[in-house]
Amino acid sequence: MARFTGRSAIVTGAAQGIGAVYAQALAAEGAKVVVADLNTERGQAVAEKIAADGGTAVFARVDVADPESATALAEFTVAEFGGIDHLVNNAAIYGDMKLNLLLTVPWDYYKTFMSVNMDGALNMTRAVWPHMRKAGGSIVNQSSTAAWTYSSFYGLAKVGVNGLTQQLAFELGGSGIRINAIAPGPIDTEATKAVTPEVIVEDMVKRLPLKRMGTPEDLVGACLYLLSDEASWVTGQIFNVDGGQVFRS
Repeated sequence: MARFTGRSAIVTGAAQGIGAVYAQALAAEGAKVVVADLNTERGQAVAEKIAADGGTAVFARVDVADPESATALAEFTVAEFGGIDHLVNNAAIYGDMKLNLLLTVPWDYYKTFMSVNMDGALNMTRAVWPHMRKAGGSIVNQSSTAAWTYSSFYGLAKVGVNGLTQQLAFELGGSGIRINAIAPGPIDTEATKAVTPEVIVEDMVKRLPLKRMGTPEDLVGACLYLLSDEASWVTGQIFNVDGGQVFRS
């Protein structure tokens, strides 16, 4: 399949893990991909791998918490590929996350965390909107089932991402831009292993109807579908890909 031939896509947080897999999958279906991340070394390696596999990709450094950096990324993409068709807001502080309670987390750390994990998606959407509104396009935000379970400020950020997705669906719809979110359950990545104690992971897996951790590849189908024309009448939705972890009515 080549659903994205001739189209450009930005994937933030694409230097590793889920973001890297999204970028590779989009390139495999013909997209010209901007691998966007703070980690230059790893991000360049992902872009180089995509190119070695026959795809088209470039690396661009971005700090999604900084509106000026987000704007610069959008302008870079237009200069490089002629426009912006798709955006995946995947960047987050996760692998290096400091666990704490909402009641006791240091305020400066909380504000920094939220500026990336929630506000970053808004900064990037605001940055691409002027370039996307003429021809339309689609956006996917990375949420989490943490939005419906106790996960302290991480869960709160994902509640914000869900609300942001739904509110922006109305504001972007008039420009022909769709926006949806994917809410993964526990995913087997380096970041998850670094943050979540093994005993907690084992307990989560025991409670899943499908008795295994998810993989980044398990999320690809939903991401590509939501970005593609196949989902042309789908916007403002939160798609759980979680092995049955969360039931929502």
